[in-house]
Order: sequence, then C-alpha cells, then structure tokens
Amino acid sequence: MDFHVLSSISILFIFLSCTVIIWIAGVKITRAVDAITTHFKLGEAFGGMVFLAIVTNLPEIAITTVAAYHHDYDIAVSNLLGGVAIQTVVLVLIDVFGVGRSAPLTLKGHSRILILEGVALIMILTLVMMAKQFPAQLVFFRTTPIEWLILIIWLGSVYSISRLAKSEETVLEQRQIRLSKLRHPKSPFLGGIQSAMLVLAVGAVLTLGAGWALEYSGEILSKRWHISGVLFGGTILALATALPEISTGIASAKMRDYNMAVSDIFGGNAFLPVLFLVASIISGEAVIPTLSNSDMYLTGLGIILTCIYMVGMVLHARRQVFQMGIDSFCVLLTYLMGLIGLWAIA
Repeated sequence: MDFHVLSSISILFIFLSCTVIIWIAGVKITRAVDAITTHFKLGEAFGGMVFLAIVTNLPEIAITTVAAYHHDYDIAVSNLLGGVAIQTVVLVLIDVFGVGRSAPLTLKGHSRILILEGVALIMILTLVMMAKQFPAQLVFFRTTPIEWLILIIWLGSVYSISRLAKSEETVLEQRQIRLSKLRHPKSPFLGGIQSAMLVLAVGAVLTLGAGWALEYSGEILSKRWHISGVLFGGTILALATALPEISTGIASAKMRDYNMAVSDIFGGNAFLPVLFLVASIISGEAVIPTLSNSDMYLTGLGIILTCIYMVGMVLHARRQVFQMGIDSFCVLLTYLMGLIGLWAIA
C-alpha cells in the first residue's frame, strides 16, 4: 500500500496503531521468553540478551532493511544509534514503574553477566566511532572489515555470557526457585512450551510488520512536518521502536526477572550496530563511514549512559530520588541535556 496518498492524520493513526501493536506484542513475548528460558534453563540474563534483545529489535531490523534497499540511511542510521541512547533511558522507566519503591533497579539486577554485556556494548559503540574515520570506498564483498569485527565481538559476548551463565547455574538455581514463588500469580505464562514458542513466533511477526509500517509512515511524517531525518530518527522513531523494550522490561521487572530486564536493554543495544552489516550487504555500500556528526554524538551519548548504569551496578547504592535510583536519575538528566545538544547540532 502506498502511504503517500493518505492524509497526514491517517498516517499518524497508522503510526500510533503500530506502536500499540508493538507494545502488546512485547508484553506477550516477555512471558513467552520467560517460560522458554526457564524450560531450557538458559538463565535470565542470557535469555534477555539473545531472545528478547533480538525479538524486541525487530522494528529496527525492518527499518534498516527497508532503508538499505532504498539506499536512504538518514532516518534508519539515526534510529539505530539514537535507539541505543533512548533504550538505555528505558531502564529509568523500568526502575520507576517496574521496580518501584522497593529498591533501585541496579541493586536488584547487577550480575557479572550484565557487566560483561555493558563492556561488550561499549566496545562495539567505540568501533562504530572508529569506523567513521575509514574511507567509504573500503568495501570488500559488499561489507567493511569493521562491520564484521562488530559481529565477531557480539557473537563472542554471547558465547562468553552463555559460559558464565552455566558456571553460575548452581548459584542461581536456588534464587530462581525463590523468585518463582514470589512472582505475581497472573504474570507467568499460562501454557506449555509449545504454546510459548507459538506466542514468540506470532509476536515476532507482528513486531516485524509493525516496525516496517513505523519506518514507512514515520519517514513520510518527518518530511511533511519538516523535521530533519537525524532528529526524527534519533528521538520520535527511536522512542516508538523502543516500545518493545519498555513493555518487555517493565513486564520482566514485575515478574522479578530483573537481570532479564537489564539484559534486554544492554543486549539489544549491543545487537543494534550489527545491523550495519546487514545494511551494507543489502546495499553494497559502506554505511558507517557516511555517518554524520549528529550520529557520532548519539553514539557518544549512548556510551556515557551505559557507563553510568555500570557504575550503579558496582556501587549498589540504595538511595532513591523520585522513586528511581541515583544512577537512573543521572541517566535521565544526562539524556535530557543530550537532547538539547542534539537539537543544537542537528
């Protein structure tokens, strides 16, 4: 369907409807993933990094694929890098609405696995900033070496985290039993493992389709409203595509799977730059060297926000401000100031 023939009101309705679909699908997917990871004993953090991180980033996958096919990277790239920053801010919402007054989020979710995920994320984002300095002509077999290096680091982090999860299995086993008894009676997934896999598959398809519609309708709206692609992709579209992380994160926290909630964000953020490889393969062009100063700004902002939460996981501060941890409060302020800077340079 050609959205260009529709009115702005109709396109806005489609945009908002897709956000609702993504939100509802995200909640269902969280409970299904919780059942799958428990059944196969994969661990909360590993399940969040692999299953939730990839599935909840299906909107970004759809947006990047469509943009690479049309050789129009402006909104898609800003959505990826802006998504890293805004999805980190999602942890603030999880802290406030998922955990509440009981304790800060990083006091409840601070395993070695999450620290390892954070380190991998910072390494990957640093590689993106370094790859920006290479010439756009550095293309081999439709890709660049840095993009493959990003993929290798991400796969290496998945492998390392899976081994670490197994080593901590005996320690976490009793904790998992205690948590399962404390969960709300309506929160766990109702059904067998086959039903959980079916819900995961259907939810993934709905999320992927809604992500494509978000990109298509969002691109038209940004042009009609005369909003720059970088600003729209890094803020409004990034917020819309972060809805799966918001819904799954809050749902995970309410089920007291705090490690999965944080891992969904860190793991998803580390996975997003891998999509640059997908974009290069589809388009045959080097995407990262074409990044703008605003994109580099968003990358740096994502690194700073990640570091703040990693410090919070190490310090284990109990103090809260406005029902959120000190680290969440600092992240929120830093992001708001970062948006002012982005508006100034975009």
